[in-house]
Amino acid sequence: MYVLALWTMILRKMANNKWLQLNLWIGLTVCVALFSSMPLYSKAILQRTLLKELQSVQTANGVYPGYLRISTTVSASSMDAKTTEAVESADRFVKTIPERTGLEALSFYQQRFTEKMKVYGADASAQEKQSQRTLGGFMSLSDLEKRVRLIEGRMPADRSDGIVEALVTQKFQLAAKRKLGEELTVESQDEGGTRFRVIPVGIVETNPDADRYLPFLTTENEDGFLIPFEQFEREFTKGGKARVSGMEWRLALNYEQLSLDKVDAFTQADREVRRYFKGKLGVADIKIPASQTIASYQGKQGKLDTVTLSLYSPVMLMLAFYLYMTANLIIDRQKTEISVLRSRGASRLQIMAAYLLESLLLGLSALAAGPFLGVWFTKLLGASNGFLEFVQRSALKVSMTSSAYQVAAAAVAGAIILILIPAFLATRVSIVSHKQRSARLTRLSIWHRTGLDLVLVSLAVYLLHNFNQRQADLRRLALGSADLQVDPLLFLTPALFALGGGLLVLRVYPWFVRLVYWLGRNGWPPALYHTLVQISRSSGQYLTIQVFLIMTVATGLFSANAARTINDNMDSKVRYAVGTDIALTTKWESDAPPPVSPGAGGQPQSEPATTTVQKRVQYTEPPFEPFEELDGVQATARVFKKQEARFSAGGNEKTGKTALFGIDTKDFGNTAWMKEGLLQHPINSYLNLIAPNPEAVLISRSLAEDAKLKPGDPIRVYWDGLDGATFTVYGIIDYWPSWSPLPSSQGSGKPEQPHLVVGHLGTIQNRLAVEPYEVWLKLADGTSSEQIYVQLQEKKLQVTGLRDATQELVQSRNDPFRLAMNGVMTLGFAISMLVSFIGFLLFWVLTLSGRTLQYGVLRAMGISFPQMIGMLVSEQLLTSGAAVLIGVFIGNVTSMKFVPLFEMSFASKEQVPPFTITYQLSDYLQLYGIIGFTLATGLLILGYRLTRIRIAQALKLGEE
Repeated sequence: MYVLALWTMILRKMANNKWLQLNLWIGLTVCVALFSSMPLYSKAILQRTLLKELQSVQTANGVYPGYLRISTTVSASSMDAKTTEAVESADRFVKTIPERTGLEALSFYQQRFTEKMKVYGADASAQEKQSQRTLGGFMSLSDLEKRVRLIEGRMPADRSDGIVEALVTQKFQLAAKRKLGEELTVESQDEGGTRFRVIPVGIVETNPDADRYLPFLTTENEDGFLIPFEQFEREFTKGGKARVSGMEWRLALNYEQLSLDKVDAFTQADREVRRYFKGKLGVADIKIPASQTIASYQGKQGKLDTVTLSLYSPVMLMLAFYLYMTANLIIDRQKTEISVLRSRGASRLQIMAAYLLESLLLGLSALAAGPFLGVWFTKLLGASNGFLEFVQRSALKVSMTSSAYQVAAAAVAGAIILILIPAFLATRVSIVSHKQRSARLTRLSIWHRTGLDLVLVSLAVYLLHNFNQRQADLRRLALGSADLQVDPLLFLTPALFALGGGLLVLRVYPWFVRLVYWLGRNGWPPALYHTLVQISRSSGQYLTIQVFLIMTVATGLFSANAARTINDNMDSKVRYAVGTDIALTTKWESDAPPPVSPGAGGQPQSEPATTTVQKRVQYTEPPFEPFEELDGVQATARVFKKQEARFSAGGNEKTGKTALFGIDTKDFGNTAWMKEGLLQHPINSYLNLIAPNPEAVLISRSLAEDAKLKPGDPIRVYWDGLDGATFTVYGIIDYWPSWSPLPSSQGSGKPEQPHLVVGHLGTIQNRLAVEPYEVWLKLADGTSSEQIYVQLQEKKLQVTGLRDATQELVQSRNDPFRLAMNGVMTLGFAISMLVSFIGFLLFWVLTLSGRTLQYGVLRAMGISFPQMIGMLVSEQLLTSGAAVLIGVFIGNVTSMKFVPLFEMSFASKEQVPPFTITYQLSDYLQLYGIIGFTLATGLLILGYRLTRIRIAQALKLGEE
């Protein structure tokens, strides 16, 4: 009976506060969705990235991503019983590989090879036998009939008369100098070797339609006789008629089945395969092209989960504050009821049990809907290409997992505890003390009484100091990481700083309001006078919404600035390293001698070798016009780079190494990409400076300081085999497109500072030498890299090297850590704005409802409706508007102090251009627009509700 009464009271209480309960449920559901989306997103994005990288293996290596090849020699001199058993054991082991990796085998075949033997015609004369140099062995292939295609002849038959029928390639038939059907003799090269009678009966080639995953390529081993696998096993593997010299197994595993859960199993199977075949039969060669890619994903999900959690931390703090605020509003409306229950004998345990059941009811319903909303969040994250940028990308494959529900359940448990805190505090208040506190709300909040604002700010400053110390260590030791690594505290600390800073400012804000009131107490209009009195006497009731808005604005600005900064620096790093949209090198004709193979030529001869080193290679410059005629190319430039040039300069003839760049100033200025602010003047100013004088050069600041050079000084540049040429220094630069000014460590010695000289290409070619240069292409808007590639192929331009900034940017933006950052920040920003809007309306609607009597009395006293609206507007400006301004101030301070710490997330020794903070006006405008829309909408709704207040009803309510 007690339980039934308790449930009746809970449901009735929830029905009386249905709108508050709905807002609380929305907050819980969003909280559950966010937490459940973390493991879903990290798994889905890593899964997609893994499959994309595996597909790139096919592009790079020309094989199916699930390709696996095991090749081994057989060191045994004869096929004895032990060797035969080892071969059969290896066959059985290979068949277990799909099970070990957890992947289905789409295709499989194996091969056997005998040692190479001498091949000649059965009717060959003694002279022909002596002159014949053709070698070939017997080969076997499983599923032979399915994997080859006959060009001529027929498939071999298994004969019992001692003659072996075989298939051959056209190349081997020509080498054997016999037609199909003519008998050949195959003679072992061992002393007293066995002879075999062989008749080629068919010429074969690869059957491209037989297996799209694992085609058998006859061109890989053309010198031999291909016979059925069963016949080879009987005659050689088990029969021992000739020594089996090699074996091979090939599999095509279904890589699309490779989930992150199977990465460890695949890596373990890889190790087991290599360990098994190491010395088992002979020298083994294991080729699994995707092995390194797959192994790199071990532990990545754990790291990405940590990164995602750190990225989510500000919005989680926001949601926690929202839940607390909503729960506090609900409890505030029920404090009278709670105090009455306490005065009538209800224990605190009974009251808390009722609120616990109510929270569990909300939590379970949020747990039922939240994970599915988390799936939608995850798909939204997958479409993010940058901060607040979305692209048409294939949807992430998301499926609910037990870990997602576990995280969601933990989030619900934490949220319930947070919601119960206001209820627990309310049960400690008697009805008398509740009425006393309700009379005037000037008492300091618990946050200010406990000094939480000072604690949070001090903690954030302490962590900031530690971060700066780590930053200094990174610069000093030139440490870095290959991937974007985000410290979990890197996002939580700014959120704590924003919360503490907001509370600290709000500690003194009421005194500011009182100062404004005191300055104009004799001249303020009635609406503003009433508002100032109301805020100064009841400042505590506005604290929650003010902190909420400050957190929203501050963390929103910080997230936007952090995301823009990371994206801009990563993109700038790629574009600076390439120097333009596409940089390529082409084949140049020269008189350079062909490379000498190692060990050739017998004893070394000192004098000819010296002559070869001193001789300068003469190059023939290919035509440049075909590049200028490419459709879609806006500008082209020739950029000569000599990394191993040398210089001599200064009064003491300082010498050393330097990089030498040769450019055409006009073309280079139209083609190169350079980030603003890296040079003291725009790059075109430097190009215009040296343009009139062919002997003018620009030098790096490191070279100027090392050789004590200044503008106007001469400098001599040369490289091996040249006399050199003298140039005049016109300017000193710190950076130049595609040149890194960062020191490079030479072994264990002192880091070497790089030098640079930039001069005219024509002068370098005329006075030094004509050598290969890079071709830089700047693409017109709307031109894709693929269009350029097609034209290069059509024009048969021999490209020997290429760097495409667009493709490298795409690869960088598809990095799972960067995708996580952009997706989570975008989603967090959107959720923060939405929750802020709901919380703002909820607070002010409830506040207005609680002042119905007050507004009715004011109207009865003769206050006009426009004056009432003025009171409402001034109250909004002095509370919510002030909170927004404080949030903007704290957000900018947080960005200035904490965004630079993201430099730790980059490889410091490779970060060129240097890390810079990026602010984008559109982010501020979007934020201000959303906040402005929230305030305007709130005022309209509050104004409308104000018009619905009836004076008589309000006064009657006050009497009751």
